[in-house]
Amino acid sequence: MLSQHCPAPLAPPPPGAHSSCRRDHALALEQARALGDFLIVGLNSDQSVSAIKGPNRPIVGERERAQLLAALESVGLVVIFSEMTSLALLDVLRPEIFVKGGDYTKTTMNQEEKNFVESYGGEVFLIPALPKSSTTRIIERILTAHR
Repeated sequence: MLSQHCPAPLAPPPPGAHSSCRRDHALALEQARALGDFLIVGLNSDQSVSAIKGPNRPIVGERERAQLLAALESVGLVVIFSEMTSLALLDVLRPEIFVKGGDYTKTTMNQEEKNFVESYGGEVFLIPALPKSSTTRIIERILTAHR
């Protein structure tokens, strides 16, 4: 159970629906973890990644992605969700801190999620944007190298 004495940030999947696990994701999760005592990571299911990114995604399945994330020292718990947004997960967990990546602003992020978190006194925190790689670019490099 989350309590005022043990703030648990909730980090949703990074932009791109977290269809792979990369170094920039790990760095962002370390920053999110520093905001509280316990980090819960919301992870898109294979089904929702396919709906967001197309039928050839994810590259890495949800179980493997969840296991990789759970192995990170900064991550306390990984929760796989099938919805297109984190709203249902936010409703269940009601984290004191909801972390979004620096690719968003408070006006460009999902307003339903933002308003819901703020409605119960939670805080939306935007971590600074980090230099990132792109799963799409990684796939393109692999395909180009093997043509």
